[in-house]
Amino acid sequence: MTTAIRKAEIKRKTKETDIGLALELDSTGESHIQSGVPFLDHMLTLMAKHGRFQLALTCNGDVEIDDHHSVEDIGICMGKALRRCLGSKAGIARFGHAIIPMDDSLASAAVDLSGRSYFKIGGIELAGTVGGYHEELTAEFFRSLAANAELNLHIIVHYGENRHHIHEAIFKACGVALRAACAIDGAIAGIIPSTKGTI
Repeated sequence: MTTAIRKAEIKRKTKETDIGLALELDSTGESHIQSGVPFLDHMLTLMAKHGRFQLALTCNGDVEIDDHHSVEDIGICMGKALRRCLGSKAGIARFGHAIIPMDDSLASAAVDLSGRSYFKIGGIELAGTVGGYHEELTAEFFRSLAANAELNLHIIVHYGENRHHIHEAIFKACGVALRAACAIDGAIAGIIPSTKGTI
């Protein structure tokens, strides 16, 4: 059985950002990420690697003001691309979860590709900085992704000391959870995984 390639491209230009994004699921290809926010580049590279998707991203944003618009708008574009990749969602597992350690840090993520958007992050507060990166931007990214992919996403940071490690654990957990949720389940080929018949 040949599985269709699940990929999508998004272009979005506003007065604040100019973004080109291509997403391909089920891929171990190398990602090429230039968000204009170096720490986010690193985190998205990790997320793509462990989520087994290939991401090509360029963003020209108003980072001279701050990184907020770029991070939020990248989340919007990635969410829209993910939704397009999944199409009708027939045959997908739908649910995914992961709990990922990164040295001193531990984070978990749970995903439901439900067609309804909801985002919640709990545990250790993300209110500091990692280098020049403001930690609250991580929540903004995932909030935008969840809203535009129309999925439920719950993240818990159980504990951690090193702020870099905390974010690594979050992005890896989300990548692994999304990989599980997006996976094709051969037992329900062509079937929408919902009692409603649509998601």
